[in-house]
Amino acid sequence: MIVDDSATMSMSVKVNLEIAGFKVETAPDGVKALAKLKAGLKPDLIITDINMPNMDGLELIKNIRSLPGFRFTPILTLTTESLSSKRDEGKKLGATGWLVKPVGGADLLKVIKQVLPGS
Repeated sequence: MIVDDSATMSMSVKVNLEIAGFKVETAPDGVKALAKLKAGLKPDLIITDINMPNMDGLELIKNIRSLPGFRFTPILTLTTESLSSKRDEGKKLGATGWLVKPVGGADLLKVIKQVLPGS
């Protein structure tokens, strides 16, 4: 699942992942992503932006980690946010990894293979 308020970024990542054989769901913000998860969507991996309207990525990570069944789901951030304090906060809330945009498709897939064994 990709959560990003930038339609261009979301589409770019989605296409890269679909070419690599992944089935991809998207959401434009944390509120809509959380609604999909609560409605039964169970992604193997969540990639989220940090700076979004309605519910930012840090709040989303915190909420996802409180849902039953999502304690160990890998959550990668893909963001322009490079401050170490934000990164530390993300890790404390449960982010599995922190990637700073721009990230090439090959680099993203390499990280995904590290957090999703067998992908």
